[in-house]
Amino acid sequence: MARADRHWHLPWDQYVATLKPHELPTLPGSPATPDHAPWLRVQYALTGVLVAMVGALGNAAVTANITSLQGSLGITLTEAAWLPVVFVMTNACMNLILVKFRQQYGLRLFTQICLGAFVATCAAHLLVDNYESTLVVRAAAGMAAAGLSSLGFLYMIQAFPAKHRLKGLVIGIGLASFAVPIARLVMPTLLQLNDWKAFYTFELGMALLAWAAVQVLRLPPAERLKLFEPLDFLTFALFAPGVALLAAALGLGRIVWWTEAAWIGWALVGSIILLSVALAIEHNRANPLINTRWLTGKDVLRLFGAVILIRVTLSEQTSGAVGFLTVVGLGQDQLHGLFLLILLSMVAGTAVSALTLNMTKLHKPIAIALGLIAIGAFIDSHATVLTRPAQLYFSQALVAFASAMFVGPALLIGVGRVLQTNPRNLISFIVMFSVLQNVGGLAGSALVGTVQVLREKFHSNELAAGIDAMNPLVVQRLAQLSGAYSHVVGDPALLKAEGVALLSRQVTQQANILAYNDVFLLISVIAALGCAWVTVIHLLPRFKARKQARQDARLAAQQAAAAAAVD
Repeated sequence: MARADRHWHLPWDQYVATLKPHELPTLPGSPATPDHAPWLRVQYALTGVLVAMVGALGNAAVTANITSLQGSLGITLTEAAWLPVVFVMTNACMNLILVKFRQQYGLRLFTQICLGAFVATCAAHLLVDNYESTLVVRAAAGMAAAGLSSLGFLYMIQAFPAKHRLKGLVIGIGLASFAVPIARLVMPTLLQLNDWKAFYTFELGMALLAWAAVQVLRLPPAERLKLFEPLDFLTFALFAPGVALLAAALGLGRIVWWTEAAWIGWALVGSIILLSVALAIEHNRANPLINTRWLTGKDVLRLFGAVILIRVTLSEQTSGAVGFLTVVGLGQDQLHGLFLLILLSMVAGTAVSALTLNMTKLHKPIAIALGLIAIGAFIDSHATVLTRPAQLYFSQALVAFASAMFVGPALLIGVGRVLQTNPRNLISFIVMFSVLQNVGGLAGSALVGTVQVLREKFHSNELAAGIDAMNPLVVQRLAQLSGAYSHVVGDPALLKAEGVALLSRQVTQQANILAYNDVFLLISVIAALGCAWVTVIHLLPRFKARKQARQDARLAAQQAAAAAAVD
């Protein structure tokens, strides 16, 4: 096969003339997809995986090891919670600018800026050693990672021939989700080497390797269009801080507590005002950056509802299961088997999603994913103080499989709607999909954390009310607990106080476990209802079509009978 890049130097109009129909780019700003040699497809696939991992691994590591980073920087829990939140604040809204930038200035400049910025942020991590600087670096990493996620699946698409190109898109979108279990697997070893400096060095090395790979292996050319308008920057200036304030409220609300910190309320008010003004401006534009009329269509709203529903229910794994295992006293090094299983389940989910892809039944994998989450969460709702990772293997494998199964089909539903209407709506869809993915994850964590705290207080009160100091069983239990200190504590009063303290800790632990069970059950119910809702949406048009077909057949039969009677 001749080299696929033999015409890449030509102007776009001349280059397009050299392409076959299946090699043309599907959307503006996307690269052409010429036929590549098999060895070149393998290189594109490996580069896509590398770039996607580089973009997602840093935030996954921070989120999964926030307690360790808190101790390394010497900061409070609230201050540490800002580190993953500022990443989301900048990452969620950057596609508002990046998609148009890629379409107007080309993939080459887009690639160089995104990877260059990410290398710079990784290098900055090695130089900063205080909290304020780390916040700035995490915010910059969020912006750079937004571009790398797009770059990763653009490379992955090149790895597949025309008839399997959508499978490449599904795999490319799912790659970022592998970062969380990978980070949980590799971080303990890296932290033992040289604390967080070891991880930052590793991340910088990965970023440099990715930069070298994309410099050597370029993407095919893409069409350039003059798209930016002055009002785009006004919209961004309103939309970005609006999303940032919403992310801050969702990310910190359960930690500083919703009703205790006045700034949470003001942040939500500011977010509503800024986003409302931004959307009002876009609603009245001839060429909107965010097409509000298209986004408020029934099909698109239902899709976005399903996306945010799944993101919320997936917090059962990211926040719920990990939080529960922490409560029963397990550390990261004891969870390697669970995280390895989660990673393998995600790989399997992505593979099954790609291999079973059916463009006429894209709602089906979303419904299946919600059903699997409902089953997994229901199984977890029966956990006890004796539950260990081995008892969660099956349920967490189901949730991990579901988390990787839904993303690709959900994105393809939106892309299909874009192709049916106007390619300009691509920016609107990508922006809202990114925002819902990010904000939905924060909303899920906020839901899990809030419900868990409320139910823990309820169960603590219930359990404490059932403890009577005159009850012989309680007296016996206190004697057993205090007996552990009898050989070092001689004072009877102090010995009894130690027993009471140990019993109080056990009550708190049991209350936390019961609270997590309530959370798991709530998520199971939400996911089950979501599964039923998506299934009805998927099947309703078929039922209507069959009913209409029966009515048409009945009417045709009546007309035929009437015609026969006349004859």
